[in-house]
Amino acid sequence: MIYLDYNATTPVDPRVEVAVMNALKEFGNPSSSHIYGRKARLIIDGARSSVARLIGARSGEIIFTSGGTESNNLAILGTALRFGKGHIISSSIEHPSVINPLRYLESIGFTVTYLPVNSHGMVEPDELVNAIRKDTILVTIMHANNETGVIQPISEIGKIVQEKGILFHTDAAQSIGKIATSVQELNVSMLTVVSHKFYGPKGIGALYIKHGIDLRPILHGAGHEMGLRPGTENIPGIAGLGKAAEIAASEMPVWKSKLQNLTERLLEGLLSIEGISLNGHRTFRLPNTINISIDGIEGTELVSRLSDRVAISAGAACHAGKKKPSHVLKAMGLSDERALSSVRISTGKDTTQEEISQAMEIIKYEISRLRNL
Repeated sequence: MIYLDYNATTPVDPRVEVAVMNALKEFGNPSSSHIYGRKARLIIDGARSSVARLIGARSGEIIFTSGGTESNNLAILGTALRFGKGHIISSSIEHPSVINPLRYLESIGFTVTYLPVNSHGMVEPDELVNAIRKDTILVTIMHANNETGVIQPISEIGKIVQEKGILFHTDAAQSIGKIATSVQELNVSMLTVVSHKFYGPKGIGALYIKHGIDLRPILHGAGHEMGLRPGTENIPGIAGLGKAAEIAASEMPVWKSKLQNLTERLLEGLLSIEGISLNGHRTFRLPNTINISIDGIEGTELVSRLSDRVAISAGAACHAGKKKPSHVLKAMGLSDERALSSVRISTGKDTTQEEISQAMEIIKYEISRLRNL
């Protein structure tokens, strides 16, 4: 079985597994002042420093959460609770963990502008400038899209937002561990980190919150995580995230080069097949991600036929027996037919040249079979 769905989730690095298992042995509550509690607290402090180093932040600016969904919700709803009312700007290609909190805020009186994207799937900074209002309290735009891999001009957007004195959040779930991601260079106020997207465990994430930002908690309990995320900390998960961050900080440049070579080879091979087209920007995208449409073939059908040999994902979701095209691809101007014919292929640090060769042949074979039905 060849795994090419790394944007969905990544396998846990063996070194991360060791860190998690070791942390499971430290059963103390990190809020306790005795030796058991202090040992647990040291694990948290070490992981917080590792995550901070990975994104160019200070350790006191890292809040641990249960994952990307909670981090995005804390950034968005925490800002809304601070201001009580106002206008928010986002994009039309965000992950549901951003879109749905925004829809909730719209239902209780906030206003939201969803910026369009161009045919390459990129937000135009000029569109942002035109959307900013006097009552704009937050801009939230993802760093790299999970479906197309297209990288947004976050640094440029951040400068615009910063000059206006508005808070700026970016969901960096897909970019961390694949490309250099610095909160200073991106000019962000808040940034979402997701462990299982870069070889860490599931159920753990973090939110970078720039020093001095007054964010309100969305959960209420004791004063854990600097009063912003109550609940006894998930020590094994935090240890795993910390180790994954440490590994990514030292090895990511090597991963990036390898992923670019593998993915480009695969893309060139696929584009040589008649009726296949790339969705998204040819250059400004993650080094591991391909999103293609295949004329005359439904993506879900191809994924199904490959499911016991090559793991990829389709660009459509099924609801009540009906296929719904990706909102990301629709926002880019693709027809329903082309959006429904799309698949996403994403490589990882463990992908080999042999796997790429095998996957290419298997995919070509199944496309040929489907076209001859």
